[in-house]
Amino acid sequence: MKTLVTGGVRSGKSSVAEGLFADAGPVTYLATGPHSDDADWAERVAAHRNRRPRHWTTIETSDLPTALARLAGPALVDCLGTWLTATLDDLEVWETPQLAWESALSHRLQAAVDAWTSCPYDLVAVTNEVGWGVVPEHRSGRIFADWLGRLNQQIAAACDSVLLVVAGQVLTVKGP
Repeated sequence: MKTLVTGGVRSGKSSVAEGLFADAGPVTYLATGPHSDDADWAERVAAHRNRRPRHWTTIETSDLPTALARLAGPALVDCLGTWLTATLDDLEVWETPQLAWESALSHRLQAAVDAWTSCPYDLVAVTNEVGWGVVPEHRSGRIFADWLGRLNQQIAAACDSVLLVVAGQVLTVKGP
């Protein structure tokens, strides 16, 4: 079973996603965000870590395709948006002309989707919903929203279930 949990920032997505594995044995938690010295970010990471069961294994990585390929059981990916941010940072897209990075980014997204699709274990991914507001004013915001929207669509298409979380409430978009 593959599930995508989407919603706005601070909507309760991660808690819902973690709850999907409440009765599971060992679970691998793939923390896919960029590495940061930001104190607020560190506090968020610590809160997530403290909320998870002790028998879960945490892997911090920005190489999502390789991490998915190496799994030996179910996993929770948190989050596709932070993974995309780390990937965009790695490709230095923020100030580089699009033609210089678009092909490499497309390849990395396809590798992640392929790894997700071919993984034989139960997977849950958390992502941020984009496109419900105005078009971002800055180029970086437009790049992020456009590419996360594409990634979300591809992962959702490869899922058995898609859940939308609004104010901690779950709406089933796809699946049982």
